[in-house]
Amino acid sequence: MQEIIYKSDCRFFRGDVPCAPHKNDGYHCDGCPYYEQTDRNILLIKLGAIGDVLRTTPLLRKLKALYPHARIWWITHTPDMLPSLVDVKMRFDMASVISALAVNFDLLINLDKDREACALADRIEASVKRGFILRNGVCAPVDEYARHKFLTGIFDDLNKFNTKHYVQEIFEICGFLWEGEEYLLEFDASHSFGLDHAKPVIGLNTGCGGRWTSRLWPDASWIDLANRLTARGFTPLFLGGEQEHDKNRMLAEKTGGIYPGFFPLKTFISLMNECDVVVSSVTMAMHIAIGLRKPLVLFNNIFNPNEFELYGRGEILSPSKPCTCFFRPSCVNTEYRCMEHIEPDRVFSAVERWAPRPA
Repeated sequence: MQEIIYKSDCRFFRGDVPCAPHKNDGYHCDGCPYYEQTDRNILLIKLGAIGDVLRTTPLLRKLKALYPHARIWWITHTPDMLPSLVDVKMRFDMASVISALAVNFDLLINLDKDREACALADRIEASVKRGFILRNGVCAPVDEYARHKFLTGIFDDLNKFNTKHYVQEIFEICGFLWEGEEYLLEFDASHSFGLDHAKPVIGLNTGCGGRWTSRLWPDASWIDLANRLTARGFTPLFLGGEQEHDKNRMLAEKTGGIYPGFFPLKTFISLMNECDVVVSSVTMAMHIAIGLRKPLVLFNNIFNPNEFELYGRGEILSPSKPCTCFFRPSCVNTEYRCMEHIEPDRVFSAVERWAPRPA
């Protein structure tokens, strides 16, 4: 019997099942034209919310440029959101943890300060570690590269004076220089919602999650803005998830704007791709807009505005009265709600600056 050769260092090699080149075209490893040798294993740990995962994807561009033959692994709560540059997409569960513990990685990057992520980074073997690990039962920076991000996360006064945006910070944690690398967001561009693009479509993302109510813009302000947009010849498109369904349906009825309903995440991304400009507070939709390279009018009240990199596409609007609820999920100000002082006329003017001119 002829000796069968297999190449486990190939990017497509699985080991447990046939690889795609064999399954699709019948190739064996010996002489396979798809053979792509890998020379190292790199693990990213970013469990977090979908928005946090999206704003970490610029790192993939840098890693691919520096280590073009690396096999990249990523452990997260939302592996379906990871782009194709990730070779091994792993949901954070026991099966993934056991698998990762059996690999000696060349580089491990943990960007989460959750106890479970730090504990995992501490236990997995790696020649080089960057980011955060667990020491004495609490999160700690691995080295000086991560110290800046660590300190701004535990002291509000340091956070307020921070001048670095998140993408720049995570590059520095890894010892890299950020050079304008963008998000990586893959989506179905063929999905159509039948919108009339003769009028610029302005996406109005009205929610911010059930926990962070301090970021909510009043319904009356959304109504005022939508009416101004319609009068100017724009099409207001209300965006949100299941939590915002009743509110968005009410806003559409009161303004004549469009609300097509709420959708699974991948479909929602395709819907946002229909927008010419997106208006949103700091939410997942903000990161989707950045990933889609859409002009963004961003409401920010409780975070340091320097944290956000819009890549020159859009602007950040803050309340005209000071926010006293820095990094708080709910408003504690008994005198006024600062989000009521992001005036609709300012938002409308910002949209006009970034939107195409109506016909």
